[in-house]
Amino acid sequence: MPSLGADMEAGTLVEWLIQPGDEVHRGDVVAVVETQKGAIEIESFEAGDVSELLAQVGQTVPVGEPLARIGEETPEVSAVLPDPADTAPPYIPSLGPDVQKVSATPPRPTAVVAASPAARVAARHAGLKLSELRGSGPDGAVVLADVEIFAKNAASSKQATDGLSEMRKAVAAAMTRAKQEIPHFYVSHTIETQGLSEWLAARNKDRPPAERILLGAAIVKAAALAAQAVKSLNGHIVNGEFVPSSEINTGVAIALRGGGLVAPALLNADRMSLEEVMEGMRDLVTRARSGRLRSSELTSGTLTISSLGESGADSMTGVIFPPQVALLAVGAPQIRPWVDGEKVAPREVTNFVLSADHRVCDGRQASKFLTVLADKLSRPEEL
Repeated sequence: MPSLGADMEAGTLVEWLIQPGDEVHRGDVVAVVETQKGAIEIESFEAGDVSELLAQVGQTVPVGEPLARIGEETPEVSAVLPDPADTAPPYIPSLGPDVQKVSATPPRPTAVVAASPAARVAARHAGLKLSELRGSGPDGAVVLADVEIFAKNAASSKQATDGLSEMRKAVAAAMTRAKQEIPHFYVSHTIETQGLSEWLAARNKDRPPAERILLGAAIVKAAALAAQAVKSLNGHIVNGEFVPSSEINTGVAIALRGGGLVAPALLNADRMSLEEVMEGMRDLVTRARSGRLRSSELTSGTLTISSLGESGADSMTGVIFPPQVALLAVGAPQIRPWVDGEKVAPREVTNFVLSADHRVCDGRQASKFLTVLADKLSRPEEL
């Protein structure tokens, strides 16, 4: 069972996507695990033939315990995270409250109702039995819409509220720990984004809504390029030491429907085109809100970006996701008086606040990051 959060102790297996005898490769999705923030697709970090499934659907498995066995001579190694020396440790907030330890005697197998992982999670949170629902999916499988309709008709809002309360507690606990253990300092910079917004508007003019590039995508790409210039802000604290990352994987904070957030990573964002960044962000949002994120997306982020969107408050200060060392908070663009040479004119500006870990950098590096960011945003045609 992989660790998907600093305070995660266990996860519940909701679906196997492999069977004994199947051949798996590194990176294959092999199982779906339920956490406080949704159903997460677990990828294998081993390759070979599946010889045995050690965990049963519905079983709560402690972090680090084997889920399956790959290869006849390889003892209980599949579907767990690789050695910390080979990959970055997880960084997102705790994904659940205290969980029940697994009994030494495995639970009796029960009939499994065909249902999507998102439907299983929603049903569990609403206190519903899948066997009570009539599925509208393929071959009668229960899908998320079936659960939502049933829950609404049954007026099961109390169960949903309780689940949200637990998520809020978990996020609060993780952020409290981050503030206590990470020596935060903050540097802010107001950047004119009028030219960038005008450039995007011209580029999006003849595009359908589904293909338009939003301001957030340009900021993610520019931040990834700024991280190339200031490597001390892109990496992790591992065993008390800073380990810079050779990749730039920007975590994108996503608000979940009903409350709470996750920050899956957009891998190698610095190498993507703006179109690819925008497409990747749309994909992450869709899967985050339907409970279909992958474990690698939740454990590989090297720098997180949290945005208020294109409307709302003009400033926000964020808390760093451990073991990362920086978080960029982006306010909503505002029209403000702006000095341009000897003239003052109304211009669109955006406020950026960088939260940084004082153990690995100081104000000079943080200031350089924001200066490079401003330069990249002023030349959007080069993004």
